Amino acid sequence: MSPIPSKAQLMELLAHSVSTHYADFTAAAVDMGLTPSQAKTLTVLRRGPASMRSLAQTLACDASNMTGIIDRLEKRDLVRREVSSTDRRVKNVALTEVGEKAIDTIRERMEQTQTGLDQLSDQERAELFRLLTVVFPR
Repeated sequence: MSPIPSKAQLMELLAHSVSTHYADFTAAAVDMGLTPSQAKTLTVLRRGPASMRSLAQTLACDASNMTGIIDRLEKRDLVRREVSSTDRRVKNVALTEVGEKAIDTIRERMEQTQTGLDQLSDQERAELFRLLTVVFPR
């Protein structure tokens, strides 16, 4: 039986996994002509439309920077601005169909991540998913 890993060992492995995943994600985004910030914005919007303010908070960036990111994504028809149904002063940002396809393509092109996940059985993937949702609830 293997020794139980310490929290420090788990944190180190998580840090390595995240940095590897992010490098893979960044390379795939650049291949699509997107900056990492633009691609991360598309990923966040995959969960559903969001206000400019909440996007800036989620992505830990200045609101003016978020405006520039959205402007560039909108020019490529990857996102669209919509008036909020609850407050007409608020603009929400939503993925377009082109934006959905772009983030799907980025994920498909993440070769190192895809290769790693392909090594898991269906049962192992289900268990990894379960464990990650325990550690990082949505």
